[in-house]
Amino acid sequence: MTAASTPAADVQARIARLFVHPVKSCAGVELREARLMDTGLDLDRAWMVVDEAGRFVTQRELPRMALVVPRIRHTEVVLRAPGMLALHLGIDEVESPTRATVWNDEVPAWDMGGVAAQWFSDFLGRPGLRLVRFDPDTNRLASKKWTGEIDAPVEFADGFPVLVASTASLDELNGRLQAAGHAPVGMERFRPNLVLEGVEAQDEDRLAELRIACAEGEVVLRPVKPCPRCPIPNVDPATGETSPEVLDTLSTYRANPVVDGGITFGMNAVIVRGAGHTLRVGDAVAADWKF
Repeated sequence: MTAASTPAADVQARIARLFVHPVKSCAGVELREARLMDTGLDLDRAWMVVDEAGRFVTQRELPRMALVVPRIRHTEVVLRAPGMLALHLGIDEVESPTRATVWNDEVPAWDMGGVAAQWFSDFLGRPGLRLVRFDPDTNRLASKKWTGEIDAPVEFADGFPVLVASTASLDELNGRLQAAGHAPVGMERFRPNLVLEGVEAQDEDRLAELRIACAEGEVVLRPVKPCPRCPIPNVDPATGETSPEVLDTLSTYRANPVVDGGITFGMNAVIVRGAGHTLRVGDAVAADWKF
């Protein structure tokens, strides 16, 4: 299916940006195309940093994680950080079985070995950290409270396979930030996978399904839950420093009763159809309003 054959819909948009975040809570990688797997975009949140007890750590407590920048190559992910030699992770290489905890889920995982552990411990200044890889034989599902009849597997993402945002929603936030005397911020702070262009601000909250016209056929994503925001958007990805203006500004207009008044930006989505297809920047997106 091509953009010209996108079916009629209430909303016509396109994919403006695509991001994957290979190591949970480290910097993302912006791509021109990304393969959609059952669990979300390929390699998204496939690795995770854990503490001595195997529990995940994030920018919430270690904001310097934002300075760990990955690059995806054919057979490896290369991590770089200020003052550190590059850490090379073979995409198909692991060392030993272990277990890891992300939120309330304890799952089998693969430890990435002593070199990776020392690299993260040294850079983040916290002894005992380990890097783990999600076990692809594990079936960790998103909450059925939100996904309904759909079984939505995820790797180390907080809860859902795909996070959708829009350029218009970011433009609105930046307009409010600048009106209050603050600098604008980039989309990287919100860690989406798919960014839409051609919709109005917050329209992603109100769409029933996204029908994406890919070269291989149609991908259908269903937004199911507004994304409540923790303090991570307050972390400057260029410096790893934290300041409160982003969430403070969002809190003036984005308290969402659907998630008990949580401050939301973007929508968590599940995959209805099209796993195995490749999403590309510029792909046409059609959607109807949710009633």
